[in-house]
Amino acid sequence: MPKPLTDQEKRKQISVRGLAGVENVSDLKTNFNRHLHFTLVKDRNVATKRDYYFALANTVRDHLVGRWIRTQQHYYEKDPKRVYYLSLEFYMGRTLQNTMVNLALENACDEATYQLGLDMEELQDIEEDAGLGNGGLGRLAACFLDSMASLGLAAYGYGIRYEFGIFNQKIVNGWQVEEADDWLRYGNPWEKARPEYMRPVHFYGRVEHTPEGVKWVDTQVVLALPYDTPVPGYRNNVVNTMRLWSAKAPCDFNLKDFNVGGYIQAVLDRNLAENISRVLYPNDNFFEGKELRLKQEYFVVAATLQDIVRRFKSSKFGSTEVVRVDLSTLPDKVAIQLNDTHPAMAIPELMRILLDTEHQTWEKAWDIVTRTCAYTNHTVLPEALERWPIDLFQNLLPRHLEIIFEINRRHLERIANLYPGDHDRLRRMSLVEEGDQKKINMAHLCIVGSHAVNGVARIHSDIIKATLFKDFYEVDPHKFQNKTNGITPRRWLVMCNPGLAEVIAERIGEDYIRDLDQLKNLLEFVDDDSLIRDIAKIKQENKLKFSAYLEEHYKVKINPNSMFDVQVKRIHEYKRQLLNCLHIITLYNRIKKEPNKNWTPRTIMIGGKAAPGYHTAKLIIRLITAIGDIVNHDEVVGDRLKVIFLENYKVTLAEKIIPASDLSEQISTAGTEASGTGNMKFMLNGALTIGTMDGANVEMAEEAGEENLFIFGMRVDDVDAMDKSGYDAMEYYNRIPELKQAMDQIAGGYFSPDQHDLFKDIVNMLLHHDRFKVFADYEAYIKCQDKVSALYKNPKEWTKMVIHNIAGCGKFSSDRTISQYAREIWGMEPSLERIPPPTSAFTSGYSTKKINVNLRNGLKTRNLPYN
Repeated sequence: MPKPLTDQEKRKQISVRGLAGVENVSDLKTNFNRHLHFTLVKDRNVATKRDYYFALANTVRDHLVGRWIRTQQHYYEKDPKRVYYLSLEFYMGRTLQNTMVNLALENACDEATYQLGLDMEELQDIEEDAGLGNGGLGRLAACFLDSMASLGLAAYGYGIRYEFGIFNQKIVNGWQVEEADDWLRYGNPWEKARPEYMRPVHFYGRVEHTPEGVKWVDTQVVLALPYDTPVPGYRNNVVNTMRLWSAKAPCDFNLKDFNVGGYIQAVLDRNLAENISRVLYPNDNFFEGKELRLKQEYFVVAATLQDIVRRFKSSKFGSTEVVRVDLSTLPDKVAIQLNDTHPAMAIPELMRILLDTEHQTWEKAWDIVTRTCAYTNHTVLPEALERWPIDLFQNLLPRHLEIIFEINRRHLERIANLYPGDHDRLRRMSLVEEGDQKKINMAHLCIVGSHAVNGVARIHSDIIKATLFKDFYEVDPHKFQNKTNGITPRRWLVMCNPGLAEVIAERIGEDYIRDLDQLKNLLEFVDDDSLIRDIAKIKQENKLKFSAYLEEHYKVKINPNSMFDVQVKRIHEYKRQLLNCLHIITLYNRIKKEPNKNWTPRTIMIGGKAAPGYHTAKLIIRLITAIGDIVNHDEVVGDRLKVIFLENYKVTLAEKIIPASDLSEQISTAGTEASGTGNMKFMLNGALTIGTMDGANVEMAEEAGEENLFIFGMRVDDVDAMDKSGYDAMEYYNRIPELKQAMDQIAGGYFSPDQHDLFKDIVNMLLHHDRFKVFADYEAYIKCQDKVSALYKNPKEWTKMVIHNIAGCGKFSSDRTISQYAREIWGMEPSLERIPPPTSAFTSGYSTKKINVNLRNGLKTRNLPYN
């Protein structure tokens, strides 16, 4: 049992949700009504629930503004090194509740809305997800922004403000149908447009080499308009900035090319420029070489680098404002992290600025670039690696192609000196791939142009050194690092599972929210009946709540006492939702064969989106829904087995399902999942993992003890050996009766009685050309699932295993990941110091007196460099 708190300790302890002081609640109500009246121009007689959401959002945002301005002033005064995280995706989800958690306003806002006669959960549900990402890569970027602010790093996230984010998924007759995600339809209360910082971005044109230097001329210009979103740290008064660029046509776009008669068409053609930020490409782990995508990648990079140089040049040393003219000290003050190869154009673009605008020598410019840039690799799948056709480059970015060619020439010269006569090595390591169509290998460009290259889990980092980038590792081993991914405990525990967060805080205090390693202190209570009882109770409450959600939204009644067995992630062959399907069919057949046996009841939920052009993935969704149609209506099976496809999986749905899950399915083929972060979210929220030794599962097993996970199947070495010897799916099909029965049912139309050959493509793939070797792990997976079912019948032992898992989560905080990036790549030191709060929620740190004096003196306004 935990020691009872002293009165002094009780007074010091603050709820993880924040205090609800009477004065605070009164202020919130006043400001809520002020925003309803003055911002939204409504009164309570005509206001809608959406109006109430916007009034609440603006009220909470007021508490950010002073801290936001104060933080940027602080960075300007202190001139720390700054990190710029460049990502084509930021999968932020909703902002309101996360902001309340980080500012300790949640209880006060709950109370204020209650007193106003409103329901907080109803208001939160009105907010649209900011779905500017496909999956893990974009959500990781969002977690990293939270951690950078919580660790007091001077950090900026830079990306694109897509008008349409990841599509909304509808399931119609069992098939995925895509609908546009018009998330900005009603406006976004969290962003602030900054037209004063608009930047020109150039495309097309030609290159002139003159005695004065190189000029890129006759270009087409698109303007990049920045929108800033505040990113609050956890209760430290730090508010960093995520700046997303929106494409705008200049006023004279195309007009100069038209006579008066073509004026209307010229104005309409402005859309061609503005399409750049129109829509997020909905591909995950798949490269689509479209011109618009390359435009997006260069657009965000070109605008961002102009911003970085502007901010670097306008600096302050002590009390003296200085304009830096020389960029030679840029790496001392700037770190640029490339989130995968999508922002790889930062390397040639920074070279272009240094060579053509700043007139640096090649050697000096290259030194600056390589010391500034670092690259994170997110995948080993060949179809995901970016390779852009040279013809496309020549047309769209001719100057950058010249620079890449020169980078490659010097790079190959170095390799030839190190390995004389090894022409095959030169071919393998070239930035330019020969073939029917010459292409630029963007990963090779990132490695050559960066001082650090990292994978996102230890096994993944080892694989890229041993296989994908083996040649580069042999040449520059010092560049290669590992940075195992993490998740922010603020959103993925405190916010989405407050009951569990409180139960943990009661045992070990609240500091674990900032230092997740402290969760290991839970091991002292692993045999404590009261903790076991409390954790089991919270899980059951979460399951009951999610069961009610499913009944409301899916019109299906499920057994809340059944095991919630969940696999939610992008639908992809390598993630092996098909292996899960084969287990479902096997379990179904067993129940049908022995209906009177004491089966462990399961509700199996699978969710995720398939890329619109990915036929096999869409067919996998159809198979899952078809299996559910048969299983869920079989009276013999009853509520012992239910199969649900979770429609439109997104951040907000993840926040509901993960706290309610008992079993987390992480079953990719060993060596294919770079890291995974969903696995960490389930672990932190008290679900047990069934998985292969892939990605971060390996380290999760180390931290919690392999005996506390359900590990099965081939390891990376086994997969490699099978690749060499050959994988024969038919051998497993002919040898394992339950597997044969399941496959025959799929092939024979058991699950598609109206169209017997509906799943012929899946059957053909699994039997004859399955890259991910589903059958090879089938037996081990089924046996492991039998162990899961047996343990679930013993709730106490199950929950003790859950406690071991939660206690082992410390390593998987994004705070730890970002601390390692900061110290080992960016040359920065995290700070747990709090910036002094503004004098009130609504002041920026300027006194009214000072502002009035400045106005009287007629001081000219200017773009202050701290923005």
